Amino acid sequence: MFADRVLSGMRPTGRMHIGHYHGALKNWVRLQHEYECLYFAADWHALTTHYETPEDIAAMTWEMIIDWLAAGIDPARATLFVQSRVLEHAELTLLLGMVTPVAWLERVPTYKDQQQKLADRDLTNFGFLGYPVMMSADILVYRANMVPVGEDQLAHIEITRELARRFNHIYGREPGFEEKAQAALKKLGGKLAGRYETLRAAYQEKGDAAALTDARDLLAAASSLGAADRERLAGYLEGTRRTILPEPSGLLTENAKVPGLDGRKMSKSYGNAVLMREEPAEVTRKIRTMQTDPARVRRTDPGDPEKCPVWPLHKIYSSEATRQWVVQGCTTAGIGCLECKQPVIDAIIAEQKPIIERAQKYVDDPKLVHAIVADGCDRARALAQQTLRDVRAAMGLAYD
Repeated sequence: MFADRVLSGMRPTGRMHIGHYHGALKNWVRLQHEYECLYFAADWHALTTHYETPEDIAAMTWEMIIDWLAAGIDPARATLFVQSRVLEHAELTLLLGMVTPVAWLERVPTYKDQQQKLADRDLTNFGFLGYPVMMSADILVYRANMVPVGEDQLAHIEITRELARRFNHIYGREPGFEEKAQAALKKLGGKLAGRYETLRAAYQEKGDAAALTDARDLLAAASSLGAADRERLAGYLEGTRRTILPEPSGLLTENAKVPGLDGRKMSKSYGNAVLMREEPAEVTRKIRTMQTDPARVRRTDPGDPEKCPVWPLHKIYSSEATRQWVVQGCTTAGIGCLECKQPVIDAIIAEQKPIIERAQKYVDDPKLVHAIVADGCDRARALAQQTLRDVRAAMGLAYD
C-alpha cells in the first residue's frame, strides 16, 4: 500500500507566463494543501529536444523555480527539486527501458506530432524516442499515484500505467509468494489477520468493493508491517502478485485556457506571452496591442466577444458584472476595444503585485532558492532510493 502522492514537473523554459500560472501553478498551490506533493524541473527532458543548446538550462531552471515560489508554492508543504540531481530517475529509466517494447514508444501520439511541430530540429535521437520511458520513471520512482493533468492529457498517463503493469507482471512473480504472504499475515496479529481474511474473502468471492477499501485501509494503518510485507498482502488481497510499481492515475484538474496576444496558445516561443512578473507599464502595453474581433474595423462597428481573443481573459479575470458590460458594449459598439481591455489590464496588474513581492527576496538572494532545491533534492532522493531498492531486488540486482 502506498501513500497518496502527487507528482508533476515542467521543462525549464525560464520565466513563467500567466498561462502557466492559470493553467498549472494555481492547481499546484491548491494541491499542496491536500496531498504530499513533489514538483520538479525536468531539465533532462529539455535535452530530448534542445540538446544542441544546453547553455541556458540552469539559469532558466532557477528563474522558473522563483516563479513557482512567487506563485505560492510552499517548500514546507511541497518538495521542489531538479530532475538531474536525483540520479535514480536515470537508473529507473534505464531499467524500465529493458522491458519497454519499441512499438509502444512509436505509437505515442506526441512522438510524430512533436516531430512535425519541431521540424527545424533533428529529433531522430534515442532520448526523444525514449521520452515516455523517462516520463514514466519520473512518476514511478516516487510511486506517485496522482498526476495532475487536463482531460486532453489523460492519454499521456496511460503508457506509465502500461509500463507499471508490465513491470509488475514480469517481476512481481516473487518466489514463495504465498508463503511470504502468510508469514506477513501473522505479523498483523490474530485479530487484524482475521479481519483481513474476512475482507479478502468478501472481495474475492463476492466482489465487495467496500471490503477491498476497508482491507486497504487496514494494511495502510498496520504499523507492524514493513513496506515489502504491506505490498505482498495488498497483492494477496486482490488476487494478484506483489505490486512493486503502483499504477498512477491522472488527477483531473481544470486548466484555464489562456490566449496569447495574437489569439494563439500563449507561448514565449510565439512571442505572445504576458509574464507572471511584468512591470505594470509592460502589461498595459502588451494587452493594449492584443488582437480583437476582426469584424471591428472601426470604433462604430459592433463586435462579437466570442470571436475576440480578449474575451477568454475576461472569463478568467473579470466579474460577472464586468463581463455583461463587455457583451453589451461590444455587440452594440457602445465601447471601444481599448475600453474593453482596461479591466483585464487592471486585474492582471493587481494579480501580479503580490507575486512580484514574493519573488523579490529570491531575486535578491539566489542562495535561498538553491537551499530550497538542495533540501528538496535530498527529500526526493530518499523516496526514490526506497523504490530503487525494491526494483533492483525484483530484477536480480541486489548484491547485499
